[in-house]
Order: sequence, then structure tokens, then C-alpha cells
Amino acid sequence: MPTPLPLARRTSDLVGSVIDSSTSLLARQTHDIVRFAMGAPSDDLMPVELLDRFAAHSEPHKYSYGASEGVPALVEEIVKLQSDRGLTTSPERITVTTGGMQGLDLACKLFIDPGDLVAVEGPTYTNGNATALSYGAQLLEVPVDEHGLDVDALAERVAASGRTPKAIYTIPNFQNPSGVTLVRERRERLIELADSWGSVIIDDDPYGLLRFEGSPVPSLIELDPGNPRIFSVRTFSKILAPGLRIGWVDADPSLQPLLINAKQAMDTCTSVPAQITVTEFLAGGHLQPHLDRVLGLYHERKEAMRAALARTFGSGVSSTDPDGGFFLWATFADTEVDTERLFEGALAEGVAYIPGRAFSADRNFGNALRLCFATSTPERIDEGIARLGRALELHGPHRAGS
Repeated sequence: MPTPLPLARRTSDLVGSVIDSSTSLLARQTHDIVRFAMGAPSDDLMPVELLDRFAAHSEPHKYSYGASEGVPALVEEIVKLQSDRGLTTSPERITVTTGGMQGLDLACKLFIDPGDLVAVEGPTYTNGNATALSYGAQLLEVPVDEHGLDVDALAERVAASGRTPKAIYTIPNFQNPSGVTLVRERRERLIELADSWGSVIIDDDPYGLLRFEGSPVPSLIELDPGNPRIFSVRTFSKILAPGLRIGWVDADPSLQPLLINAKQAMDTCTSVPAQITVTEFLAGGHLQPHLDRVLGLYHERKEAMRAALARTFGSGVSSTDPDGGFFLWATFADTEVDTERLFEGALAEGVAYIPGRAFSADRNFGNALRLCFATSTPERIDEGIARLGRALELHGPHRAGS
């Protein structure tokens, strides 16, 4: 018998992503599927023509290696983007990353040792949990309600654990998967708790620019400028297009040498052609017109999904009502509904979603699911929710003959 491969111990903590795996799963399907699974804008809501035009431009050194911290012109545009929205930052705080996921990976690489406690939201972005686990973290799940992370519950659960968290992972705006936003009072209390514990706040905000109603809430770094414990992760994946894989970290300047060292051990630099494409898009003043075009459509799609859920399920399903972002979190009143078990039947009926347990370190939320409204037109949303209703009738726990 061949000698087993000498795998590293950390491989047991590489849990992967249900969300990302759904891309391959859906690609293998041959029938029509309404896709509520991936968190991405639909092609018609990406500025494809402009991005293609800028990508075709010839630039000196476009296909050479770039600075690990980012193309200087893009860093300047990011600083301007932040300052235009009332956030003071500087090039020394900005490191361009290969998507938001690399920002999360860099945060964990810098701060998490095996066995460290990391407080996470429940539910939360499954890839965030997976990244922390890949560095050997022990996860402490803290509930989310309509006002975001329950910081009182955070304090209680930390006290009950007898340990303070090395890091607190939060998605403050239009949270993935719930769509809720962390209110100002809780943001202020979260900063206080992190300072008292000596914890780092990993502030993951892919959706902050995608507010389509309501009033903005100051970001964590606006509330406490210069606080070195706030490590902010941002991306253009949700704002422009996920395939660009362009994001950035806004962090204390003392961390940039370490971020550069860590990034050089990953990918040397983020794709220079993609960085130049985004730079030209921003420098040309195209971001605000793009947002002006898409935000109303996202709002329309959210309302269409909520209406379709009410029409199809009535009081049998409750859902969140986000002021921005991409997601609704839907929960079946019947706790016997298991959305993991229902998934195969739903896929057969032609609709895809992400089951609730994927977003929980403790495998909670078995009767919940995440639905992305950003990817589909109102007509497709109506059809997809109708298919979900049919799947529940045919494949749910109370189907005939079950």
C-alpha cells in the first residue's frame, strides 16, 4: 500500500465554501435555474462596456509585475473615493488586494494563531469563518438581530467562555447573509469592547456603497479615526464586477510592511491589468453614475423578492428588509423544514439558494436560507420564488406520502 501523503495538520480545517462550490454545481446543470445562490450583480448591472474599453487600453508596463501594495494611481483613487465619502485615509493605510477574500486572509495571517478565539456573527459569511478556521481559530458564534451584531450577547458569551477574543469578525453594512445593518450605538460599544479586550476588529464591508434607502451609518473607522485595532476590508467585487478580483485593506500604517511581506508570499502583486482597468474607471468619474443607475434597480429587486415571498408563503416565511446590499434572509416558520435537505429538490425544480446552516459556525439556522436578489430581474425573481414554493410542496417535510 502506498505511503500516505504527509498532509499538514491544517488541512483538517480547510472547510471550503458552500457558496463558491455552488458555481461549479450550477455549471453542471442542464435545465433552467433561477440563481439566488451567488452574491453577485447580474451581467446587466455590471459596467461591462466601460470595463472592456478600459481593459483594451495599451499602457506601459501593463503586463509587468506591480508594487505589492498596489498600483500607485489606483491607491490614489481609493484614497479619493474614501475621502469623497467623509473618510480620511492615506496611501500608507491602503494595500490593494486580490478581492476582499485576500483581505480577510491577510487579516487572519497577521493576527490569528492556532487556538485563538475569534468572535463571529451568527449567521455570517461562510468564507469568513472558513478563513479563520484555516489558521486554526476557535470560533465563538454571537447572534445577529435586526440591529446587527448583538454586542451585549458578545460581552456575555466572551465572559462565559473565560477568554477574550483575539479578533472580532463583523460585516456591519447589509450583512451577508442577513442584510441587516449594525446600528451606530452598537458600533460604538463594539469599539469599546475591542479596546478593553485588546481585540482586533476585522471590519468586512463589501456592500457599504450599495445603500438604496435609509440614512448612512458612520463606519467604524469614522467613529474612531486612527484606531489601530480596526482592520477594514473592502472590495470592488460587489460594486463593479467580481471577476476583476480587486479589493483593498485600510489598516494602521504600521501594518503595511507586514501586509506587503504576507502578500509577497501569496501572489507578489494583484493583477496589474485589472488594477489599471479599475483605475481608469474611477479616474474617469464613472463610479457615481454607475451607482446612480444600479441602486434603484437593486431596490426594485429587493421589493420584488419580498412581495413574491409574501405571495407564495404568506406567514409561513419571514424575511429581513435590508436598506442595501444583495441579500434577504428568509426563515420558515415551520422548524421541520430543513433547507439543506430541501436544496436538492429545489434545484430539480429550477431554483438555487444557500442553506442557512452554511452561515453558522454552530450549524444553526436549519430552517433558514439566503436569497440573493441582485442577480435576477423582478420577473425571474417571481418565477424563482414560485419554484421554491413548488419545491416545498413536492419535497418538503409534509409532502404527500412522506
